Amino acid sequence: MRFDPVTTLQGSVLAPPDKSISHRAALIGAMTADPVRVTGYLDAADTNSTLAAVRQLGAIVEVRPDEIVIRGTGLREARSSASPIDVGNAGTLMRLLPGWLASQEGRKWTLDGDSSIRKRPVDRIAEPLRRMGGVIEATDDRFPPFVVHGTRLRATHYELPMASAQVKSCVLLAGLAADGATRVTEPAPSRDHTERMLAGAGVQIQRDGLSITVSPTDELELEHVHVPGDPSSAAFWLAAAALIPGARVVVRNTGVNWTRIGFVRILQRMGGVVEGELEAADPTGAAGVPGLEPVADLVGVGPAAGAGTGTGLRGTLVLPDEVPLAIDELPLVGLLGCFAEGETIVTGAAELKVKESDRIATVVEALNALGGDAEATADGFVVRGTGGLRGGTVHSHGDHRLAMLGAVAGLASREGVEVVGMDAAAVSYPGFVADLRTLTSG
Repeated sequence: MRFDPVTTLQGSVLAPPDKSISHRAALIGAMTADPVRVTGYLDAADTNSTLAAVRQLGAIVEVRPDEIVIRGTGLREARSSASPIDVGNAGTLMRLLPGWLASQEGRKWTLDGDSSIRKRPVDRIAEPLRRMGGVIEATDDRFPPFVVHGTRLRATHYELPMASAQVKSCVLLAGLAADGATRVTEPAPSRDHTERMLAGAGVQIQRDGLSITVSPTDELELEHVHVPGDPSSAAFWLAAAALIPGARVVVRNTGVNWTRIGFVRILQRMGGVVEGELEAADPTGAAGVPGLEPVADLVGVGPAAGAGTGTGLRGTLVLPDEVPLAIDELPLVGLLGCFAEGETIVTGAAELKVKESDRIATVVEALNALGGDAEATADGFVVRGTGGLRGGTVHSHGDHRLAMLGAVAGLASREGVEVVGMDAAAVSYPGFVADLRTLTSG
């Protein structure tokens, strides 16, 4: 699909539902015994894999026009399955679900996925689960397909070697059925949707600095979850607005949880303009767990029309402690760096190598193919601002975020961009192209 340069980007779009929260709503809903109403659930390939998985485990999922109702099995009654659970391309599902299954004594499951998921490591969840008494058998002791054997779990204190919301969530879910309080300490904050949702389900959970402690429980009580708009999807429009003179894009109903808006803070530091009420960092202070997910309308504002050809953006340094709070948007930081003055450097982001693609290699490849000046490093990349991008061809490599990156690059390029494999965007944002047409039709 080809994306040509535009002279305007104006209008309003509704942010698609949050993928991370949708996954968690389905999983935690399946762990409850009473029905859970989920409004705003994302209808996309990844999240539909999660609905299929919980159905296979015995949950009843009713899809209604305006909501999904999940009638779960209860915390300790997941149904065994002779056939593998297919996680598709959903890394979140692959890494969170074993936290629940590991405590289901006397049962076992095989988890598998597509060719991309088979390259994504599961040793990072296998190691803490094994400390708790869990039994995980992975291919080459590291990759899918892998088998989870349900056993009696013991509590642990696990110190994460790197900040990871997926690993943290897996251990917290396992801790719900362990024999004592389970504690997770992370080196830097990561997204906290699991903690918020568990607190809403009546679980005794507490944060103390960088440590989160969960106590075992008999049952979860979660009547309703509303899924806000996905800030990782909204980020594409905020980045596009920052590159198009005179642009003004309103992204409605966007989640502004402080652990998810690291990209907005980086964009603002680079000189981009984003308007809207954002949640303050760590609203609970040193202890406690935040409440409901905050939502706001965000407005991306472009450089003044007719004020020259530059974007006014400045290069920046992204430090390792910022990475977990902007991990999915770092490719966009690289794109912005092509249009910024000076160098943009991302460090401490080795995690990008094990996403849907090796996002360090593929982002650098894409930016250079379009006329940029980007270089991969061991744990990130360096982009030297060239004043813009010529255009050309981007291969998505089956990665939804790389596909949408190519589309945004095309809007701000001089000659346009052809994206090979644009259909990958449907993994998280099925309506992306339709929304793009809405914003460029004026």
